[in-house]
Amino acid sequence: LDVINLQEELDKRLQQRQARETGICPVREELYSQTFDELIRQVTINCAERGLLLLRVRDEIRMTIAAYQTLYESSVAFGMRKALQAEQGKSDLENRIVQLESEKKDLERQIQDLKVVMQHCY
Repeated sequence: LDVINLQEELDKRLQQRQARETGICPVREELYSQTFDELIRQVTINCAERGLLLLRVRDEIRMTIAAYQTLYESSVAFGMRKALQAEQGKSDLENRIVQLESEKKDLERQIQDLKVVMQHCY
């Protein structure tokens, strides 16, 4: 009976607080966390050992989720740095192309000048 009441209360609160059904939703996460804590409390009343084991499982899950969040955030930051580096690299290469084209024109002019000098010599 307690479980059914708890489930109905969870569903009601999810609806009241307009928690999203999919994706990352802090509201949904909070409500499920509160419900899980209440389940642990109820189990602990009947069997302390089971309750303590559930506490350990809950804490381990929270640490794992926190580690995944940290990993996700650092990978997003890494991706952003790489994208910025790629943009900078692209800009540097475009500047280098302009510089090389200018040098090519200068060399072509020098070739033409030397051809003119050569023609005057012969």
